[in-house]
Amino acid sequence: MTSAAAIPIESIREEHIESFHKALDTVSRERKYLSFLEAPPLEDVRPFVLDNIENGHPQVVAVNGGEVVGWCDIRRHPRPIHAHCGTLGMGIIPGYRDKGLGTRLIRAAVGQARERGFHRVELHVHADNVRAIALYEKVGFVREGVARDAVKIDGRYIDSISMAVIFG
Repeated sequence: MTSAAAIPIESIREEHIESFHKALDTVSRERKYLSFLEAPPLEDVRPFVLDNIENGHPQVVAVNGGEVVGWCDIRRHPRPIHAHCGTLGMGIIPGYRDKGLGTRLIRAAVGQARERGFHRVELHVHADNVRAIALYEKVGFVREGVARDAVKIDGRYIDSISMAVIFG
């Protein structure tokens, strides 16, 4: 496997969609990190990605050997009173974690958000995802609150932590 430092991070393009969908499905089926238990159908993911590209929502991917192995996207909120805010989502497939890829992905996406005029980027993370919480804090996100029992997976309730970064 290529070292994580050598894996390029790039803005998503149309030719990445199927591979991104596969990576999203892989992480979703782990049933512990995302709001999905499996990826939405490809025909729903394609318009999501194309909308991100068309409307300047930051979405970056880590690509190794032509395959997406990680991603980070930030969707701007659609209503005018919240349009200064975006919501971050990200994932890395097994075998590529704990190698610095997450830090590179999130810094690239947050950098694009800042350049594109976002003022605030927020996220929700499962309280038991210690690795992700540490990553978010490392890059400047601050805990804002806890939604108790906000997630239920396989009969188990999990708290959700709200975090955000605000650009000065």
